Amino acid sequence: MQAEGPSQSQAGEQRVRVVSVSCGSSHSIALLSCDMVMAWGRGEDGQLGHGDADDRSGPEAVHTLIRQGVTGVHCGAEYTVAVCRERQEVYSWGWGDFGRLGHGSCSDTFIPHPIKGLSRKGVISVACGDTHTIAMTADGKLFGFGRNQNGQLGLGTSTDQLQPTLIDALQDQRVISVACGAEHTLAALDTGELYAWGWGRYGNLGDGEKTDRHMPIHVKKLGSIRMRQVSCGWRHSAAITTDGSVYTFGWSKYGQLGHGTYEDLAVPKRVEALQGVNVVLLSGGWRHAVAADDQGRMYGWGWNKFGQVGIGSTQDSVATPQLIAALQNDKISQFACGWRHTLALTQQGQMYSWGRGVSGQLGHAETLDLTSPKLLTALSVGTMNLQELERTAQPQHHYVPAADRYAVVPDQGHAQMFGGMSVPQAPVVTVPASPEHSMQ
Repeated sequence: MQAEGPSQSQAGEQRVRVVSVSCGSSHSIALLSCDMVMAWGRGEDGQLGHGDADDRSGPEAVHTLIRQGVTGVHCGAEYTVAVCRERQEVYSWGWGDFGRLGHGSCSDTFIPHPIKGLSRKGVISVACGDTHTIAMTADGKLFGFGRNQNGQLGLGTSTDQLQPTLIDALQDQRVISVACGAEHTLAALDTGELYAWGWGRYGNLGDGEKTDRHMPIHVKKLGSIRMRQVSCGWRHSAAITTDGSVYTFGWSKYGQLGHGTYEDLAVPKRVEALQGVNVVLLSGGWRHAVAADDQGRMYGWGWNKFGQVGIGSTQDSVATPQLIAALQNDKISQFACGWRHTLALTQQGQMYSWGRGVSGQLGHAETLDLTSPKLLTALSVGTMNLQELERTAQPQHHYVPAADRYAVVPDQGHAQMFGGMSVPQAPVVTVPASPEHSMQ
């Protein structure tokens, strides 16, 4: 008997795949090629965009953003930003303290809300720190908003900004890559020059000093070396050169610089363990980092208490880059680091997650930690059930009082991340399959 071909709905599901991923402190976001944003993990501050403060242990569709033309998703610690390039709109939601959402106030937002100050500005990408946000336009201009006590907005002051503000110091330059750490910012120009500003007391600005900078400073120690991509962890910084080498600097208590030592560095240094490897992608977590080369091989290093490096153990620190063996037969095309978890996407459309899972941020309908990458079937080509994902899109518009949100003992490490402040844990829409967005 001749085998029947796939049904129309099955064929649609086979075309749909994840095209963009991002991680917050304990939540995860993915963009599907059918114009749906999926969110899961910790939700107490509204960072999932589902209209409530509940955690989710599996991916659920963000109702407000269906068919809105989202092209990229970006996570801060407890907030999220989505970019719609064609419509020239940017949405944000989650924890709003210090104005990090850009809405002109410090209020939390539980569903995505457009940032009026970025409308029609041509924003193509956004970098999120713990409490500050930097938006990059198509012509390489930067707008900053949120917390600024250490100068992380690059405006020459330490005054918080509740709305997007142009970073004048770089307005005559063209930025091609920008990244935010906890309270510092890194940018690469089209000339290959590297600039840094904000909190610098671990040397994470790369200028040879250990002091804060309220304005962008040129990292001159690199000489003629040219950078094309930047990445930041909590207090460490990294950049990829035009020839695929990786340089790191800043805090190294857990080996997150990848040099085989635990010494902080105030100037960029090449990661020798990756010599001979053409690195094309790089991401920094709270205290760990991952990279991928042009062959799609993935490497991890740094803090590994919860298995977030992905090498199959909970060895507390990994001071040099290690090949993630569980993914060596896959070609990695994209990934993201959270504080204690990691997501990765393959060229074939398979999605993996590993590390800390206490808030459901790994997406496997459980809250277990994982020391090796595990296939996230709900968002992988071949196992994705698009109809089930569509059914998770539930419109909710109520505000959740703080007294109802902050009632759980915080996970280990939250108090340190916020200067001692305790931050606790915590109708069906039919969407037709559409052509994929191009991979970012």
